Formats: sequence, structure tokens, C-alpha cells
Amino acid sequence: MKLYIANKNYSSWSMRPWVLMTGLGIAFEEVMVPFDFGPDSRFAATLAPIAPTGQVPVLVDAAGFAVWESLAIVEALHERFPAAGVWPADAQARARARSVCAEMHAGFGQLRRLCPMNVEAHLPEVGARLWRDEAGLRANVARVEQLWGDALAASGGPFLFGAFGAADAFFAPVVMRTSRYALPLGPVAQAYAERLEAHPAVQAWIAGALAEKTFVPEDEPYRSAR
Repeated sequence: MKLYIANKNYSSWSMRPWVLMTGLGIAFEEVMVPFDFGPDSRFAATLAPIAPTGQVPVLVDAAGFAVWESLAIVEALHERFPAAGVWPADAQARARARSVCAEMHAGFGQLRRLCPMNVEAHLPEVGARLWRDEAGLRANVARVEQLWGDALAASGGPFLFGAFGAADAFFAPVVMRTSRYALPLGPVAQAYAERLEAHPAVQAWIAGALAEKTFVPEDEPYRSAR
């Protein structure tokens, strides 16, 4: 299988399936398609024949069949590797894990908009200003804390549904945001965020992001240069 992704420093959507597959030991070939927003975008040209959305991530199997959108990719992985641990074994836990992933997939708009993922950055002063001025951001983070706390209380941890799985992979980009913008978290959420960031798959993604040494102005709303 091939997984098409964009810059690890910026692409939160790419991070989800990459971290999940890496963490669960599901073999794949990474195909990096760097962000390029110019009029002759190689990014768009590369993805156009593969996925009608023209966006990453895209998972392509050996027969050339493509699945796009991170949530659909996760479901395809579960069907192909049912024993890998993509979703919890318990039916109720599995349904709840799907619910929280769907909520992440469709929601938290203020957190996404105001705090775009930037793995190599350290922007606490931006985070402090946003936290002071943006009620929607504070509401999004409060919901994240509630969601994490409920899941951890039900499962006993160390990850949201016990073992590392799809729900943790979906919230890995949120951890990048809360840590890089220094957004305040309560003790339970902070401890979980630190455990998730320390996971080997997340650490591998971070290492890849730091090795890129690229600067995409369109993805740097708070910096004009590195």
C-alpha cells in the first residue's frame, strides 16, 4: 500500500493515518507530495489522477484502488487488518471511538483555524493572545478535555480506549496544537497529551517534520520567515 501525504510539519490530516499505521505496524510506502500553492501547482497535478478531492491523505492499495479522507482510510484499514487494533474490540467502546473520531473529523473549527499545526514552531505568545481573545477556541479545548477525560475514565488508559488506536491517532494533531501554542490543559488532559506525544509513532512523525527544513508561507499565519 502507498500512503500519499503532504509536509509533516503542517499536514494534520496526513498525520492521522500515518501515525496509526506506523503505531500498529501496518506496512506502507510513504509518498510525500509537498504543499505547493502556486499557479502551476505540482501538488494538485500529482494528486489529480489519484483522488478527485486533490487533497491528502490518500491510501492506494496494490491494485491501484484509492481511498481518500482520513476517516474512510481508517475504516478501510480496519476491514483489511481486523486484528491490528485500529478500533477497540468491545462493541460499545468501538462505537464510542468512532463517535469521537467523527467529532474530530468534522468539528473543532476554531482550534483548527486559529492554531494551524506547525510541529517545529514554538508559539506560546500567540497561544496566550488567542486564549485571551477567542471564546470559541476556549470552548473547543474544553470539549477536547471533556472528551479525553471521559474516554480515559471509562478505559483506564493509558490511551483513550486502552491500547493505542485510531482515536489517539486522530487527536495526535490536537496535541501538536496544544503543545506548540502552549494552550492550557488540566492535569488529566496534559498527562494524556504528554503520553501521546511520547508514543514512538508520534515521535517518528515529529522527527520527520523537523528534518524537512521547508517553509510554506501559506501555512505560516504567524511568521513571515523562519
